[in-house]
Amino acid sequence: MDVSGGRGQPRPGNDESAEHTGPEAQAPGGTGDGPTTPSAPTPADETDAGPEGHTPGPGAPPPERGTPQDTGAAPDDAPAPGQDRHRTPAHTEPVADRPARPSRAPAGRPEHPDHPFAHTGSGKGQPPQRPEERKRGGLLMGRPFGVPVYVAPSWFLVAILITWVFGGQIDRVLPELGAVSYLVSLFFAVAFYASVLVHELAHTLAALRFKLPVRRIQLQFFGGVSEIEKEAETPGREFVLAFVGPLLSLVLAGLFYLGLLAVDPGSVPGVLLAGLMVSNLIVAAFNLLPGLPLDGGRMLRAVVWAITGKPMTGTVVAAWVGRALAVCVLIGLPLLTQSGALGSDAVDNVGMDTVLDALLAAILAAIIWTGAGNSLRMARLREHLPELRARTLTRRAVPVESDTPLSEGLRRANAAGARALVVVDADGVPVSLVREAAIVGVPEHRRPWVPVGTLAQDITEGMRVSAELAGEELLDALRATPATEYLVVEQTGEIYGVLSAADVERAFVKAMARPS
Repeated sequence: MDVSGGRGQPRPGNDESAEHTGPEAQAPGGTGDGPTTPSAPTPADETDAGPEGHTPGPGAPPPERGTPQDTGAAPDDAPAPGQDRHRTPAHTEPVADRPARPSRAPAGRPEHPDHPFAHTGSGKGQPPQRPEERKRGGLLMGRPFGVPVYVAPSWFLVAILITWVFGGQIDRVLPELGAVSYLVSLFFAVAFYASVLVHELAHTLAALRFKLPVRRIQLQFFGGVSEIEKEAETPGREFVLAFVGPLLSLVLAGLFYLGLLAVDPGSVPGVLLAGLMVSNLIVAAFNLLPGLPLDGGRMLRAVVWAITGKPMTGTVVAAWVGRALAVCVLIGLPLLTQSGALGSDAVDNVGMDTVLDALLAAILAAIIWTGAGNSLRMARLREHLPELRARTLTRRAVPVESDTPLSEGLRRANAAGARALVVVDADGVPVSLVREAAIVGVPEHRRPWVPVGTLAQDITEGMRVSAELAGEELLDALRATPATEYLVVEQTGEIYGVLSAADVERAFVKAMARPS
């Protein structure tokens, strides 16, 4: 591979780039290696990538209008379980006080010799985003322990449903209340979701105790979720992290029972305490069922992980148990309700209550089935994330001065087998990156009169990325400073090359497409 000097001139005595140079190697029309799109994620749960097209190599005529373009799409599921992401600062060294160093392309780094500036397209490529990064999550209620708590719009629908159903029951027990019974029922709905919040705070405190960052807590249609940004390091911690939620629900049920002993069961406080005791027992029992995405599923995952030593095996087992559980809920819950096994009278005919029971079972089954699938996709995402390495995805770059004509810069890139241009000052210090999308927009006949500096984007501190970054750390560094290109540097501050967000996106999709 050719090694260029600080001003973009090839250094004598180095012929490494012979395999990448020459007119034949630079002929336009290469197809690149962009993969097709699967789904998940986002993680991930779930798609939002803009189109990206092939760009002709230096010296080739620009694409004609209407020419079909290849597309690259981000995975639709970059989910979270929680959606795990650990934000680590990019490890870079300052380069402002040293001349530009030659860029190097290690073995295995994609060079696309037949298409040096391939995959530029519209320049909208961004690192894969998780869905929760693209939406706030509802109404912000507060930040206990520094973690934001959101109430999703669907919660208000459930609050109305609980008020209506529980209000009717209170009216039968305490008919003297009249319309006030629905106000008491609304208080019960709020108190019940406060219990759910305590359940989720238990998970959050355990995560913070294990130094696992928590993105947020969200109260939604059927309960709540604590979005933990990193996976537990050991199966023991995973088990504790999952178990503390149901444990707190059981504790709350016990406290409400003790309160019930001190009041008249036929009074308003008695009815409220009894309802909260029963509801927390149901929450605890339901979450202890051994299938993902429930807490019991995470506990089962931890047990299988501890036995096999493989977290992925634990996830697969717990997810498939979760799917089996979803089928059992879908079929079994209406049958149990109709038979009277859950405490109600047996029903011989199909009425409105039967239809509502079936609808509730279908909703619960869908939530469990979808959550189990998301857990599998997130596990696969974590398994493949280490394959995303800045060092292997970086394009070789040629340093040029700001007033260098674009045609000359592209000629130097062709000669060096490079696929990116870095604008340097008179001392060889990198100051900006030439945007690939801007190159595409300049007709070939104008390139000799267009300075590369007019097509460049200034390099901010966040656009300097360490060549050692990989996996979650790489994605977090790119998400912290959204851009289309990044300057990749060695720990010594030496320029390593240019990283395109579009290349990272394609590698992400390609990794997710491979089976575990």
